[in-house]
Amino acid sequence: MMEDEEAELRNPFPSPPSHYVNYTSQNLALLALLKERTINTDPSTVNEHQILSDQSDLPPWSLLQLDKPRVDWIVEDGHYNVFGDTWFIKETIPSLAELGGHQLYPVDPSTDRRPALLSILNSILLSYSKLTASLLAPPPSITSTITPDWQRHVEWITVLAQNVMAAANDLRPVQARCNLEQMMKRQLELRKEETQTLHTKCDALEQKLAQLRASAESMSDVGIKQGESQIASDSMQGVVGSSIKPNSSMAATTEDLLRWAEEI
Repeated sequence: MMEDEEAELRNPFPSPPSHYVNYTSQNLALLALLKERTINTDPSTVNEHQILSDQSDLPPWSLLQLDKPRVDWIVEDGHYNVFGDTWFIKETIPSLAELGGHQLYPVDPSTDRRPALLSILNSILLSYSKLTASLLAPPPSITSTITPDWQRHVEWITVLAQNVMAAANDLRPVQARCNLEQMMKRQLELRKEETQTLHTKCDALEQKLAQLRASAESMSDVGIKQGESQIASDSMQGVVGSSIKPNSSMAATTEDLLRWAEEI
């Protein structure tokens, strides 16, 4: 039974707790009546069946199980359990000391950790050098109970590496903040570049439109001048034509005379 409940809690989509069927209207009414009759005392210290003896269909379990969770207890504990998992009210990164490790750098994040981390790095290099030297030493005898030097160096390097990894994990929020600042700066630079490109394109279009406007105005001026010259030439041709018209009529009369003379 316990294994089934544990497997259900680990299910990605677990079923509701089995006691959800107890939240009936009758049981909730009995709980409200119990609180009303024990308003001056603690309900957990009284006999529910004795106080509600005049009621029927009392459940065999305590009605206080239907009460809402105590928020003040959750705040006091700092965490709560849901489907077998523990959730903290305030999400924090536990320190290496809280996880049971040997922390060699300051716990306060506002303290400058660079000197401590530099010392840890130097210790790692020194321990690695000693480890390589200890590997050249002859192995201890089978009956020896003394811990080999290389094992002590490996354990100490492990502790130092854990401190470096824990310190790096503590800097994850700072790294995320710096990355976000860089991303926002890059986006701002890209928008400035795009805006500058748009301004340059608009300036080029304005220059092109100005050239087209100037060429259109020059063509209109040329057309007006050509029209005026055409009108002047037409008027001159009209005057010349009127002066030549009698000659053409006279020429036609002379031809008629010559054709008449040939016929005779």
